[in-house]
Amino acid sequence: MEVSLHRLKLLRELRYRGTVTAVADALHYSASAVSQQLSLLEREAETPLFERHGRRISLTEAGMVLADHSESILDAVESAGNAIESLRGASSATLRAGVWASVATGLLPTGLAILERRAPGVSVRSVELAPEAGSDAVRDGSLDLSFVIDYSNYAMPRIRTLERQTIAVERMYVAAPAGAAGPDPIDLAGLAADAWILSDSRSHFGRAVRLACREAGFEPDVRHVVGEQSTALALVAAGQGVTLVSDLGGMTPPPGAELTPLAGRFERNLSIAYRTRDSDRSSLQAFIDAMAEAAVEVGLRAPGGQRPGT
Repeated sequence: MEVSLHRLKLLRELRYRGTVTAVADALHYSASAVSQQLSLLEREAETPLFERHGRRISLTEAGMVLADHSESILDAVESAGNAIESLRGASSATLRAGVWASVATGLLPTGLAILERRAPGVSVRSVELAPEAGSDAVRDGSLDLSFVIDYSNYAMPRIRTLERQTIAVERMYVAAPAGAAGPDPIDLAGLAADAWILSDSRSHFGRAVRLACREAGFEPDVRHVVGEQSTALALVAAGQGVTLVSDLGGMTPPPGAELTPLAGRFERNLSIAYRTRDSDRSSLQAFIDAMAEAAVEVGLRAPGGQRPGT
């Protein structure tokens, strides 16, 4: 049996994600293109791999067996590539990195400049995605690494095959209309009567803030549910309510919005997630070291108050 590695990857994705549409969205293909490639894989395997139920498909026993083997096959190919990269050192390598908006604007440019000076042969291709999606994309091989966050009251679920290296701790701030708050740190309980602007409760940030508010004794009155921090800050500037922002998210508040430190210990760790088997990749460690140095350079607190790399 001769099968395409690319089609094996699609099969692995189908098992993880459950539907052809989800695979297509994750890998930026059309659903029809994914279906066509899976049909070709079935022809290469010379046995039924899928059971079709209207527009949905599921794996047959043979499909599950091949999906199991696809893990070890694709892992072996990646390991061979990593071994060759190790022979070259970090002189030539490409990393695929997951970021979100505040990381892309507040940290990534400084970090990439440091990386270019330290390891000019390392090329980085970044893709913006929701913080909640980064770990899964690294696990299934779509990305080599991704920035991830853990709030002090709500950590992201851990994935057994991934490692995380914390590069910074972000403090939290209250974003309020100009003149609505003084310079002194504000207790979360003092915002119980305010209108709030927050992301959806299914998002990691939205859930963490709601949990923090409940711990402070109130349920936030969320008037506007928005996905982007820049949108939330624009609504704050227009006098529509308050929100919380982190160090990176609050670097450039719009006119009319003022930031005041949040009292208490609600904060978040900024980490980089990568596959455990990639721990020895010199290009990966060069990227992590550059981003840790950049975090301190832009004003973030190093984990444990330590310098980057210690």
